[in-house]
Amino acid sequence: MNIKATEPIALRQEPNSSPSPSPRLPVSPSPHLPFSPSPRLRVSVSLLLVFSLLAFSSSGFAQGRRSSRKGSHSSALPKSMSPEARELVERAIDVICTERRKDPKGSHPIDEMQARPSLPVYSAEAMAGAQRAQRLLPVARDLVAASIEKLATEYKLRQTKSFYLSMHRAIGRVQIVRSVKPDMDSRDNASVFLRRPQTITFGTIFLAGLPSDEAMISVLAHELVHIADGDGDGLRSLFRAVGKRASGLTGMRIYEQRAEELTCDLVGAMAARSFVSETPDYGPLPSRISRAVQHNCVEDDEGDADHLSPRNTIRALLALSPSFAHELVYGQMPSR
Repeated sequence: MNIKATEPIALRQEPNSSPSPSPRLPVSPSPHLPFSPSPRLRVSVSLLLVFSLLAFSSSGFAQGRRSSRKGSHSSALPKSMSPEARELVERAIDVICTERRKDPKGSHPIDEMQARPSLPVYSAEAMAGAQRAQRLLPVARDLVAASIEKLATEYKLRQTKSFYLSMHRAIGRVQIVRSVKPDMDSRDNASVFLRRPQTITFGTIFLAGLPSDEAMISVLAHELVHIADGDGDGLRSLFRAVGKRASGLTGMRIYEQRAEELTCDLVGAMAARSFVSETPDYGPLPSRISRAVQHNCVEDDEGDADHLSPRNTIRALLALSPSFAHELVYGQMPSR
């Protein structure tokens, strides 16, 4: 089976290889789930990115099961960052995980999802999550396309004709994704299969564990980046650039698959942050933007050869974007 890299929470595995003893219930996405975003949301994506994606600038920003093999244990950031920057990152992590505990829409941590019994496809929680994911998929597609273009500019990759063409082919692959497929055997994972590039497979426990729109946008965006990369490694240059910068900032080894997974998380966070800007409400800004990464607030903080540990994933994202960390801690963008 040709499987593209799955959610950082997910191991590379066939859905039917799950340890769940329950029989697999094949499900096709409901025809009643599709959602068409408002014209205002589509038109304003480019404009909002000028502002909201500033939180992920270079001066300033995992989703599934990880094994303990070659673990990437949680650790404080080394001195490649200033002491003030390292302190800001740690304070922002505290905000994220504190907000998760008191937020009615806070995400379930990955390790808690793993401990849950299998959840049938037709359970109320799984169905609500599947409907949310399908409704937000068109929004996520547009935000991912805009975020990839933003990163290509930030990392000066648009200057090469080959990457420019690869990027536009990648965005084209994102736009053909049409459905979310709930799957009980996938449990707390999300994955994409390149022989079915129009579909994202979501474990029912994962669907139930992401009760907010912000969290769902982040995870959808993560999987869409894997689809964008395709089987020809169309975004390899971007993954290398992000991994290299994150490695330099944090001192962690972030190359090859780890770089791809971190870039997927980065685009997920960017998409969620843009979504918050486009859908304002009366909720505190730190509460809403923290939902993009709250599922990484684990107690059992293990990584593997392909993924940073969940908490180190947050650290790397915040190291890439001190502006995002500032928003979490102070509730507003830093003054310029």
